[in-house]
Amino acid sequence: MDRATQIGIGAGLATIIGSNVMEGGNPAALLNIPAIILVFGGTIGAAVAGGTMHDAKGAVKALITALTWKATPPGELVPIVVKLADKARREGLLTLEDAIADVDDDFLKRGVSLAVDGTDPEELREILEAEVFAHKAAAKHGAKFFTDMGGYAPTIGIIGTVMGLVHVLENLSQPDKLGHLIAGAFIATLWGVLTANVIWLPIGNRLSRIAELEKGRMEIVVEGVLAVQAGANPRVVAQRLTSLLPAHEREAAAEKAA
Repeated sequence: MDRATQIGIGAGLATIIGSNVMEGGNPAALLNIPAIILVFGGTIGAAVAGGTMHDAKGAVKALITALTWKATPPGELVPIVVKLADKARREGLLTLEDAIADVDDDFLKRGVSLAVDGTDPEELREILEAEVFAHKAAAKHGAKFFTDMGGYAPTIGIIGTVMGLVHVLENLSQPDKLGHLIAGAFIATLWGVLTANVIWLPIGNRLSRIAELEKGRMEIVVEGVLAVQAGANPRVVAQRLTSLLPAHEREAAAEKAA
């Protein structure tokens, strides 16, 4: 599991609380429950209202993905595909049906299965690329949901502050309460800005980054499956797939595929 999101959000919150303590503040004063409920509830409600129920359900899955996603270097696919290419070249494409049983990548399994079934190369590319596009589109919706929340949260916080200031004006006859009421009014804005920039926007960016990485991995699978189906030389397959990897992974992948 890649814990960048948990570490980043935790470090951000810890920094904010630590700064508050260093300035002589009381962290408990920031825990204004009505303000927190307003910001979280209002932000989620606005985001749901801006889409469909399917988007809202998908956002829950996207959040789980953002928090539990495990980074799998695409370079790990290169030696697997090279072995499949070698086996297909020596023993025939049909022998790959048993060879893919131990492969962990479901997309690679589906691609090889289609190739073994005799799918036309052009049609096979269209099918696989359509799946890449659909996966990217789904990830984009999930990222947009949280990015939208990052846009709504500060405004919802301002609404809470305005509501609090209205309450302040109602108590002008009691000066001893004004300081506490004014401080409480601005807590909503704090939580709106805090959640937007420490939670929602980072999660949206995280989902976009995950989508990019998975798209790159799937594109390597597409090229690999088509090369295997065409009976390409394993060395050529290795060079072709390695050239698609990020620069920092190429050397390691080339050594494994050799």
